[in-house]
Amino acid sequence: MSAEKNKAIVRRYTEEVWNQGNLDVVDEIFAADFVGHQPGSPDIHGPESLKQFVAMRRTAWPDLKFTVEDQIAEGDKVATRWTWSGTHEGDLMGIPPTGLQATATGIGIHRIAGGKIVEWRVNWDTLGILQQLGVIPRLGQGE
Repeated sequence: MSAEKNKAIVRRYTEEVWNQGNLDVVDEIFAADFVGHQPGSPDIHGPESLKQFVAMRRTAWPDLKFTVEDQIAEGDKVATRWTWSGTHEGDLMGIPPTGLQATATGIGIHRIAGGKIVEWRVNWDTLGILQQLGVIPRLGQGE
């Protein structure tokens, strides 16, 4: 597939799955043997596991919004730099809702085969999110 088509698949994932919460799209654009890698979290295996992951995050952040800042494609890979924002209104892996807004940046690299996402690797500012929620003190604000 062309680089532009691969980028369109990743943009569709960002917009329809994350921003709109349309989990049915996962079955259309992710391979059955998909694997997602993200530091600090267990790997995600398959579309059903991804749907659970997205649903959990969207429950914690119901107004969650990803904005694509940059996107570069080469071969079977698409790299996307994004900004994420939302209001923490639900349980987040044991962190009770704070009602606070948070923003983070991150980068995802998606590998596409046969018109479907087969793998992604994501790195984002987890520390910054936890600091914005008051779970971890910001530098210079510790005891």
